[in-house]
Amino acid sequence: MPVKQIAVYLPIFSCLYTGNPTLTAMKQNNVLLACAFAVTAMFFACTNKSRPNTLTGDEQKDGWVLLFDGQTTNGWHLYNKGNIKSNWTVRDGQLDCDPHIVIFHNDLVTEKAYANYDLRFEWKISKAGNSGVFINVQEDTAYGTPWVTGPEYQLLDNENSVDHNHNDTTRQAGCLYSLVALKNHAAPKPFGEWNESRILQQNGKVTFWLNCTLSAEEDLTSDRWKKLVAASGLHTFPDFGKFTNGKIALQDWNKGVSFRSIKIKELK
Repeated sequence: MPVKQIAVYLPIFSCLYTGNPTLTAMKQNNVLLACAFAVTAMFFACTNKSRPNTLTGDEQKDGWVLLFDGQTTNGWHLYNKGNIKSNWTVRDGQLDCDPHIVIFHNDLVTEKAYANYDLRFEWKISKAGNSGVFINVQEDTAYGTPWVTGPEYQLLDNENSVDHNHNDTTRQAGCLYSLVALKNHAAPKPFGEWNESRILQQNGKVTFWLNCTLSAEEDLTSDRWKKLVAASGLHTFPDFGKFTNGKIALQDWNKGVSFRSIKIKELK
């Protein structure tokens, strides 16, 4: 549980265990039960209760769908290249971008396009690794790569990244890359450990989370967004950030990155 959330309950726990005379035994028990319930709810809200690459019965009833089955790359293909053999492999229940495989390298995209959705996924990265997840990607031979149309959720080993990333929160894990600084201090786990991420998009409004911390939010239909793009290096790509629907892409990078438990729920 994030430290900020735990801090909310510290005064209550303090009064319970210091023998505060203003609380009767019954009141203490009621408060303790309430705190226990709240803490448990928060814990499970930030924890994947199901095994990797599976859905619980409740998730299935609620409309969640796996985008990665843990065994194949079904539902994905190389951007503008189709279903050809590449450096994207599946092993031990994870989808790996293996930098050591000398074969076709490119970003991996979903077969389907999405507009309004809740996307959850886990990822881990190599030492000094740098990757990303793109949204609203337009797949067309007119575009050479997903990032000329789709905004990026940054994946990064912050601790071992190049120097200019250390002091620039528009380049750190969980941010809306190069455009919007981190909304809160969202820290990735050390390289080689699994992180939990979430991307929510509804009617062009995008929200990012990293390990249960709100890390970015932006309205892609707003004048502010247009100004942010115009002031960035991405303004040279005329169609960047103009779409509120499209495919989801996983970035190929030369140091390696892995994904699992990728699931999505389409929203009305």
